[in-house]
This record gives sequence, C-alpha cells and structure tokens, in this order.
Amino acid sequence: MNKHLQELIELAENDKAIDSYNPQLEAADKKVIKAQKKIDVAQKELDRLQAEIAENEVKIKTFDEQLGLLNEQLAQNIKKAKEITTEKEMKALSLEEDIAKEKMTFANEEIERLQEINQTKSALIQEANERLETLKTEFERISQEVSAEKAEIEKSKAALFAKREALSRNIEQKVLSFYEKIRNWAGNTAVVAVKKQACYGCYMKLNDKTYSEVIKAEEICNCPHCGRILYIESVTEEV
Repeated sequence: MNKHLQELIELAENDKAIDSYNPQLEAADKKVIKAQKKIDVAQKELDRLQAEIAENEVKIKTFDEQLGLLNEQLAQNIKKAKEITTEKEMKALSLEEDIAKEKMTFANEEIERLQEINQTKSALIQEANERLETLKTEFERISQEVSAEKAEIEKSKAALFAKREALSRNIEQKVLSFYEKIRNWAGNTAVVAVKKQACYGCYMKLNDKTYSEVIKAEEICNCPHCGRILYIESVTEEV
C-alpha cells in the first residue's frame, strides 16, 4: 500500500476517534441543562406563588383601608342621627348605613377568603422551597458527575490529539493539506472504504479503472464522484 495512503488512513481513524467523544460531551452537557431547567421551572412556580400572595396582601390592605373609612362613616352617621329632624332624613341615613354595613360585610368576607388563600399558598411555598432545594442538591450532584465524566473524556481526547500531532509530523505537508482540504467539507468521511466496488462516502459505483487503481493502492485515489480518498478495507485490516 502507498505509504501516504496508509498514513492518511491512520490519521483519519484517529480523527474519527477524537470526534467520537463529541456526542458524549454533548450528552453530558444535556444532563446539566436538563437539571437546570428543572430548577428554573421550580423557581418560576415559587415566584408565581410569592407574587400571588403579595397581590392578595395588597388587596387585603385595600379592604382594611375601606373598612376604616366605612367605620368612620358609621361613626359620623351616629352623630348625624342626633341632628335629624325629619323621617325622610332618617330613612336616607338608614339606607346609607345599610349600604355601608353591606360593604363592610363584603370587605370582611374578602379579607377572610384572601387570608385563607394565602395560608394555602404559604403551605405550597414551603413545598416549593423544599422541592427547589432538592433539585439544587441534585443539580450539584449531576454537575460534579458530569465534570468528572468530561475530565476523563478530555484526558482521552488529549492523548488522541497528541497522537494526531505525531502522525501529522510524519506526513508530507502537501499530502496533509490535501487531506485537511477534503476533511473541511467531508468531516470524518474524508477517507472511506470501497465495498462492492462503491465509494462508501457517496455510495456511487466506481468504474473499473478507478476500482483497479484503488485495489493496487500504489497512489492516493479519489472518488471521481465526490472526491473522497479511497481505500480497500480488507487491505487495512491486514495491516
């Protein structure tokens, strides 16, 4: 087999091994992202409950202020009652008091209802806080595991990168540049095997002349259809 071809096959296999770790790194990152999303959802729910309680507290304060005004109104009506001289004025004052008392009843009922709602939401907040703390603990655990996992992967990749540097130094610059140019668009299929007289990069059948040249492996052969570097797999298995 052509020396340069053999070197490129080895380099291509090493590049594949390096890139094979990328899905593992992505999967590891997804674990952290997923855990963080759970925290975000829990925090959002907690924020919602707290906002609703705060909104109800504002309503309760408004009803309290309304009760204060209505109490003042009733106190003033007591004074007015002493000055009333006609039945018509008495009826008007009585109607005014009835309306004020209805408003007070409504305000007290709303205050009680909102306070009960807030008690329920306060219990939910406690549960939400506990869940959030649990998720944060889980996030820390996952982050540590992922960091350790990624450190091992990076260690393995570093060894492969060192090997790549060594392999690249032994390849003629012209040949290496040729390979890198193809790899820019073909990725890890820059160097592919030929099976059943077909390029396993584009899966197009090779003509007899090209196939014969690939079998001889005296020179670096490119697929006439896609331009990838070709080799016969059975040969490399024996090397």
